[in-house]
Amino acid sequence: MKITLKQLVYFCALAEARNFGRAAEIANVTQPALSMQIKELEAILGVKLVERLPRDVRLTPAGRAVLGRAERVISEAMELESTARREDLGAALNVGMIPTVAPYLLAGTLSRLRAADITRDLRLREAQTADLLASLREGRLDAVVLADPPDSPDLTAVTLFSDRFVLAGSAARLSSLGTESEALRPMALRPEHLLLLDEGHCLADQALEFCRLDRRQTRLDLGASSLATLCGLVGQGFGLTFLPEIALASEMAASPGITLRRFDDPEPARQIALVRRAGSAGGPWFDDLHDHICAAGADLIARARQIVPVAFTP
Repeated sequence: MKITLKQLVYFCALAEARNFGRAAEIANVTQPALSMQIKELEAILGVKLVERLPRDVRLTPAGRAVLGRAERVISEAMELESTARREDLGAALNVGMIPTVAPYLLAGTLSRLRAADITRDLRLREAQTADLLASLREGRLDAVVLADPPDSPDLTAVTLFSDRFVLAGSAARLSSLGTESEALRPMALRPEHLLLLDEGHCLADQALEFCRLDRRQTRLDLGASSLATLCGLVGQGFGLTFLPEIALASEMAASPGITLRRFDDPEPARQIALVRRAGSAGGPWFDDLHDHICAAGADLIARARQIVPVAFTP
């Protein structure tokens, strides 16, 4: 059995009040509970700490020695708690992001953290949604950035921004879908023209859901693990793909053969969120990370809407 902070707090309250009843009031516990903790502390230390008199409680010589140390321990504990709240200890943060977010958001987020003089060590893991959620629940990650996270009681999700999808393809492919004045909806796309990411990527699942399709209806199973691979293919006329707004500036620069077209309102979109365990402490680190990712996302979306303007922005 080991000494607990609770026992030391109760002992200090007893030393101050010199009465078990008044000490219990100070500690906001019942008198029997306080008395039991004092007896356990004496048993652990192997010494008698107080003399129990009819109307008084006196510290023994051993009790006076223990009191000084107990007060120092409690003071250190309070200072540790205060420091944790004030500085959040500056500990390393382990953050996960899905592959269709990390390449685009990470640079802007890190530059903002640096500009804000946040010296915390940020360690990033890029993986698919299922792997990130498993690592988050097991405590290997402190927070993850996901698209449309699951509604689960053991998770706390805070929305970062809404990321709309545009249709990407060669100019010839897009012109075959009709003029810009004609309505373009995901359900109208021919499944054999769609190129999607490999199974397990939430973006591919979202695209199939928008189009109300089964993966077996698509023509090519490329096993592509990145949007850059898909953009290179569609830019050369091999098909069409969905591209999120945060990726537009980067992928357009890398694949100049791409042409973009917005879907008719309401445009398909995904909600990007920052997720942590519901039982973990939030606090400044979570709020800071949320704010800086939001700002990085807002910049990317603003650039995307310069590249391909929206007809209507709610």
